[in-house]
Amino acid sequence: MHKTLNLEELITSKQLEKEKETERGDLKIEELYDLIIPPGTVVSIIYDIVEEFGLEPVTRKIFVGVANSEERELLVLRGPLEKVQAAEKFLYEEMEAWIKNQ
Repeated sequence: MHKTLNLEELITSKQLEKEKETERGDLKIEELYDLIIPPGTVVSIIYDIVEEFGLEPVTRKIFVGVANSEERELLVLRGPLEKVQAAEKFLYEEMEAWIKNQ
């Protein structure tokens, strides 16, 4: 039986990994940047980005000027600048390929 991809489980598992690193004292203090994941992004692409680039998935309230909503809780992937930039490029390439195959 295959497992359905679930963003809540992904976020929880990565937070547990981070807590274990904190307990071991492996964390380094560094500047972190957020890659905002557009609503509707294919979940498998998000999983690939998290695993390949080692980014931390978190939710963040962000102003969205669509319809009547002012703030929405969106998924962001957090990490060092170089990884976030590489992940952003990967995200757009993968989404473009996915759209072309539909």
